[in-house]
Amino acid sequence: MNNRIITLLSLILWLSLCFPLGAQESDETTLSKDETLKVYTFEIREEIAPPVWRTTQKAFERAYELGAGLMLIHMNTYGGMVDAADSIRTKILQSRIPVYVFIDNNAASAGALISIACDSIYMTEGANIGAATVVNQTGEVVPDKYQSYMRSMMRSTAEASGRNPDVAEAMVDPSIFVAGISDSGKVLTFTTSEAIQHGFCEGKASSLQEVLRLAGHENTQIIRHRLNSIDKVINFLISPVVSGLLIMLIIGGLYFELQTPGVGFPLGASVVAALLYFAPLYLEGMATHIEIILFLIGLVLILVEIFAIPGFGVAGILGILLMVTGLTLAMVESIGPQPFNADLGPLTKAFFIVISSMFVALAGSMYLGQRLLTTSRFGHFALDKVQQKTEGYSAAGFDYKPYIGQHATAHTMLRPAGKILIDGVVYDGTLESGYADKGEELQVIAFQTGQFLVRKV
Repeated sequence: MNNRIITLLSLILWLSLCFPLGAQESDETTLSKDETLKVYTFEIREEIAPPVWRTTQKAFERAYELGAGLMLIHMNTYGGMVDAADSIRTKILQSRIPVYVFIDNNAASAGALISIACDSIYMTEGANIGAATVVNQTGEVVPDKYQSYMRSMMRSTAEASGRNPDVAEAMVDPSIFVAGISDSGKVLTFTTSEAIQHGFCEGKASSLQEVLRLAGHENTQIIRHRLNSIDKVINFLISPVVSGLLIMLIIGGLYFELQTPGVGFPLGASVVAALLYFAPLYLEGMATHIEIILFLIGLVLILVEIFAIPGFGVAGILGILLMVTGLTLAMVESIGPQPFNADLGPLTKAFFIVISSMFVALAGSMYLGQRLLTTSRFGHFALDKVQQKTEGYSAAGFDYKPYIGQHATAHTMLRPAGKILIDGVVYDGTLESGYADKGEELQVIAFQTGQFLVRKV
């Protein structure tokens, strides 16, 4: 019995020496000499915008599914939208596996923010990182309210990745002084050698393979993220420019449809544009049933206001507000249960895109509507044949003067044009202002452009 106890204690002692209890686990995956490290890589080679954020999400999901031990971003970008970059850098900071970035020429503005969030940065010869000042679409520096937010993000990101937060902040604000690094009063941008010198780059490389070799990963399997046809179509449709164009088609189609009788091509184009606008956003989880329902209710209210209610009042205004709300909210992700504490930057940008697109659509539609009626370049949308009297054309004269001041009846609803009855005969009539229901009493006040001008009695 004693021999068994001694043997058991000896075995426990031997196991404890070989496998120490309480040893700390490494954050990075430890591989044996013959084990292959799966490296998942994707590219950021365009403007930072919702399509890039979508690609990033898909890439991380696929990397986790394949059991990759390292994510490697191949970057060359001049920057883009701050909200999309913020989402990407948050995804990187919360990654379950290490994330490296290989800057193949440029990582400016939003690209610098994303790069600093990575665990390791590698740059090619002649590359640059920095210049993260927030600017608008015309390149002008925006107010300090936005710069302050960007400075905070750059600083907190640098702190989270173990880099100098003062240097990161100097990439946004030229007034930040960092001894020996940023003292010129200009926004900071690093070359490859400068980034290595100041801890914002782990090494200089010329390829993804060299990045992995410099990082000490010899036995690797690189898996490249590939976009299928559906991904490419969705990325194209959710870009801000295309979304704005689709909104213009929606509004322009509705405008032209209201100017023409029946259901025709303009309404069909508007419906297709609405489907192309909402469908990809719905598939991506950005647009929900609520946004689509708000848009449809707003559209119905506007149609009711135009065709059923005289004038333009509460229903029309409410319809416009609901349409704008639906289109705007569909472009942004959920802002969470505490909307007043959330970043409203994406919502503001979406609202600006919707409003500006609707304004351009209405202005362009009115201008185009006038041009189409006077141009001869598109097969003569309007008749321009002149029936000359010398060619035998004649018209019966119409003496309208006896009708001025007479009473008439609305034969159809006037909105404001329609048909009227005078002494049992149907004529074309236009109401001086407002709307008139069928059967309402009217009075003829003038004769213009081949029809009677009437007012309510």
